[in-house]
Amino acid sequence: MSLALRFAVRSDPGLVRGNNEDSVYAGPRLLAIADGMGGHAAGEVASKIVIGAMERLDEDRPLGDLLAALRRTVNDANERIADAVTHDSELDGMGTTLTALRFTGAQVGLVHVGDSRAYLLRDGQLSQITHDDTYVQSLVDSGRLTAEEAQHHPRKSVILRALMGAEVDPDVSIREARAGDRYLLCTDGLSDVVTSATIHETLGEGDPQECADHLVDLALRGGGPDNITCIVADVIDSDYSSDDMPVIAGAFIDFPHKRGRDQSASSPAERAAQMTQGAAAPAPEAKTKPWRSRMLRKAAVPIITVLVLVGGLFAFYGWTQSQYFVGQDGSEVAIFRGVNAAFGPVRFYNVAQNTDIKMADLNQASRNQVASGITAHSLAEAEQIKSNLMDNLLPLCSSLLPSPTPLPTPLPTTAPSARPGTKAPVATPVPTPTPTPLPTPALNTAPTDSAPTDSGASSEPGRTPCRP
Repeated sequence: MSLALRFAVRSDPGLVRGNNEDSVYAGPRLLAIADGMGGHAAGEVASKIVIGAMERLDEDRPLGDLLAALRRTVNDANERIADAVTHDSELDGMGTTLTALRFTGAQVGLVHVGDSRAYLLRDGQLSQITHDDTYVQSLVDSGRLTAEEAQHHPRKSVILRALMGAEVDPDVSIREARAGDRYLLCTDGLSDVVTSATIHETLGEGDPQECADHLVDLALRGGGPDNITCIVADVIDSDYSSDDMPVIAGAFIDFPHKRGRDQSASSPAERAAQMTQGAAAPAPEAKTKPWRSRMLRKAAVPIITVLVLVGGLFAFYGWTQSQYFVGQDGSEVAIFRGVNAAFGPVRFYNVAQNTDIKMADLNQASRNQVASGITAHSLAEAEQIKSNLMDNLLPLCSSLLPSPTPLPTPLPTTAPSARPGTKAPVATPVPTPTPTPLPTPALNTAPTDSAPTDSGASSEPGRTPCRP
């Protein structure tokens, strides 16, 4: 009896994004997920190129050294991204994460770059088997942040490694597969919103499709600020080799190798994908001569490397100025131009537009999202996010103090007039009654579960959080 996979896929653009830049492939021998970045068109192009290069690993053929095959395929995918940018400058700056599992008998090969994740549920215990290539995770690794603080850090979306065409060394490893194992591969649109405890609980229930649907629904209920994609796969005992049809989702559905090669291509996405469609069949060792020659020239002439780096910095800065996000500016919400990142004292963003929204006036879920930064690909999209936040304001508070009862005004005492020739009697002063101060009702200032004490929202037992 051999081992086989039973798998399911779910991908959703989320509630904020206008498009889906995630690409996903699940087959009898390969599970792969990629989260694209770099603009409205380019992010989905990068993820499609990489998954298109990876899908040939699902073929039923010997791979030899599994880890070497994974590295070669990732390097080939990365070079395709570089060539796509060379042929179309509109794609400059695009990149993607990649997390993939390749099953070979009782062995599982893992390859990983970026902040998408892979989890393993075995014997009721959940473990994350990938390591996030993010700035915040580096702070956790060095002891400067706790895992809880990292969840709410404003720069948690800044990644340190991705497939962008430049040389990168992916993480690769091999582990044993066992019947009863359940694997989850997901993009950060799920793992940033759904807690590890909830993921653990959900993975223990239902078949793969029910589980995948439930996880994505939980992320949508949490606000769905990013594309949400996941694969849930069970390792099962089987008397036959699995020949289940592969399942694809997200941006990869439109990969042009499923259409005729003679179709015209007008968008950057179509031009780049058509350029790569004819290269899906070559062995992983195949290299493109232009890319190899470029690498040799860079190694031979250091000054070219310096110029390329300087040009890359200018290109990166130019790209940041086409990006927007909605974030926190002191006690208020603001629309920022740039990316939510910094290098030492240098920030890659500035305030583009102030709003009249106070952080304290938002509900807790919206406040957390704004504190982390909500990415937008245009000013119009950022303004739409602002409008959505206006719908999530706390209700206005009613008055907590009773109106003071007015004190009675004492009537003046008038002394009698003196008659002519007589001495006027001395008026006896009438004491003015001293008003008794009314007790001031004590306000309940203890924090509640529904709103933090420093949020500015009023709360008391039994009352819904509100804004003054």
